[in-house]
Amino acid sequence: MNTFTPSRLTDLLRHHGIAPSRRLGQHFLVDANLVGKIVRTAGIGPRNRVLEVGAGVGNLTAALAETGAQVVCYEIDLRLGPVLEETLAGHAGRVEVHMEDALAVDWNTALDGEDWVMVSNLPYGVGTPLLMEMVQNVPSITRFVVMLQREVAHRLLASPSSRDYGLPSVIAGLHTSVRRAFDLPPQVFFPRPEVFSSVVVMDRIRPHPDTARAISLAASAFGKRRKMLRRSLESVLPSPERMLVAAGICPEGRPESLLPTDFLRLAGVARGWESAG
Repeated sequence: MNTFTPSRLTDLLRHHGIAPSRRLGQHFLVDANLVGKIVRTAGIGPRNRVLEVGAGVGNLTAALAETGAQVVCYEIDLRLGPVLEETLAGHAGRVEVHMEDALAVDWNTALDGEDWVMVSNLPYGVGTPLLMEMVQNVPSITRFVVMLQREVAHRLLASPSSRDYGLPSVIAGLHTSVRRAFDLPPQVFFPRPEVFSSVVVMDRIRPHPDTARAISLAASAFGKRRKMLRRSLESVLPSPERMLVAAGICPEGRPESLLPTDFLRLAGVARGWESAG
């Protein structure tokens, strides 16, 4: 049973002479009930293989292992190696620890087979780019249960024409079915962050053949989001105004007005024009 408490965490870090790193965005979850809630939200068990990025002190790692799942975890902070050894001492047969930078890992080589579940308290700063990379390019992960800054969760869940809508919203919408499970206040972390966090669940859906092109078009459009679409897409489409009209999209519109499926439809029009040409 996972019995991590704030006092145990601080004693453990003090024993190993470690102070949390602001540079690495380290905010350790110290509420055992919420750790358990994350594991229950992930819905994992003995038949699952779980990837955790940002293992930290290993309290979530241990809770995942207690379900009987096989856990592969990554942690960049070499100082935490001895801490993880101590925390995970009773789970040696179910946990594989890698002390390396998750941003440098070739995940399609590291994760053999299919149906991985990613369950992670993603470090602040690198969480969004890492998650977007995995959602787009690591199909062996079929479910993501990740803790992020709440403002990042807002971007993943945002609807068109809302303040938070942007490229992450389009990527999430074209690759996954996404929902917010619950929020976490700053006081359940050590050290306390200045923002709330959210646990988000993303279940992979089968991508359309034009998904990668749609995301590329969205990236170009949102890269110049203050311009009209017929201007922001000039560098990536040969006849942007005509192609937008053919896709049923207003050329004078802005990218934040388009649904993910609108970018998908535009990508299909682009493919058709290229094939005809």
